[in-house]
Amino acid sequence: MPETMRAAVLHAPGDIRVEHLPVPEPGPREALVRVAACGVCGSDISRMLRPEVAYNLPLICGHEFSGHVVALGSELAAAGTVRAGDLVAVPPLIPCRRCGPCDQGRYSLCEDYDYFGSRRPGAYAEYVAVPEDNLLVLPADLDPRAAAMLDPAAIALHAIWRTKLRAGHRVAVVGAGPIGLFAIQWALLQGASEVLSIDVSEEKAAMALEAGATRTATTPEQARELAGPGFDVIVESAGVPATADQAVSLAARHGQAVFIGIPHDPVVLPKSTFSAFLRREITLHGAWNSFSAPFPGDEWRLAAQAMADGRLRWKFMITHELDLDDLGDTIRKLGERSMFSSKVLFLPNGDRP
Repeated sequence: MPETMRAAVLHAPGDIRVEHLPVPEPGPREALVRVAACGVCGSDISRMLRPEVAYNLPLICGHEFSGHVVALGSELAAAGTVRAGDLVAVPPLIPCRRCGPCDQGRYSLCEDYDYFGSRRPGAYAEYVAVPEDNLLVLPADLDPRAAAMLDPAAIALHAIWRTKLRAGHRVAVVGAGPIGLFAIQWALLQGASEVLSIDVSEEKAAMALEAGATRTATTPEQARELAGPGFDVIVESAGVPATADQAVSLAARHGQAVFIGIPHDPVVLPKSTFSAFLRREITLHGAWNSFSAPFPGDEWRLAAQAMADGRLRWKFMITHELDLDDLGDTIRKLGERSMFSSKVLFLPNGDRP
């Protein structure tokens, strides 16, 4: 086992440095995980570039990751539930298990949680120490890149489950990033009769068709024309004030809109949209994270099964596979929107398939 590792450390907004740090020592009920792949989440871009987002510096970001167990703490080794060599995905939330929501098994709503990549060191590094409860052991033959994409897949499913989506429903998904692309697939797996994907990017519209979308729209006018009497379920994953307005306005009578995207500007619903919300008796849902009981939740377990058996497709989403040395420039380009991407994966240890 090496004594040091490479890690991309955020020192200040935009100041990202690849440094050599000591390899973490796993605690008694922790495992040391050698990171195989770590994806870039939209929240990483904001956290690493916007001054008001990161509050725990210096910080190693990155929370969508998978890897292989290489060492076990003393108590975890004695328990025998995890073994060296196991492929694991790491649900990034560490719930307190003491608050009211935790007592109810609603771990996404934990009031005092820890979190990889924002409140504790994350996986833009070669190694991470992971608590026992956050080790989701997966089939050895699952591609580690797929395992690293379980987080957005589970988030999309958690949001779908917030609604009452039924077979035959018409669905619209706003935003065709990885969460939106997984939401398209989950909606179809749950029997949606059609799924419209809405995104301004022509490249992402093409990806949405590959995910199974029956139609795509790249302008609000196209979306409105295709909506007809409205959609039964709308999944908003873009996190932009204009798309929040759009999601509500596209709902049918007694339609439901669920919001996943995290906006960084005020969200204002125009009078006409708010009137539609009232008159059509539309239901609005918030969706936060992806966790339930037993931890990490059926969202994660079903997503892992669907990845393993091929029901969820993921390879077409990957647009870049990069080394940690490329992290700083990549994050800045993504923040400037000067680089097209769907899913960017970093392979800290160079484990290319």
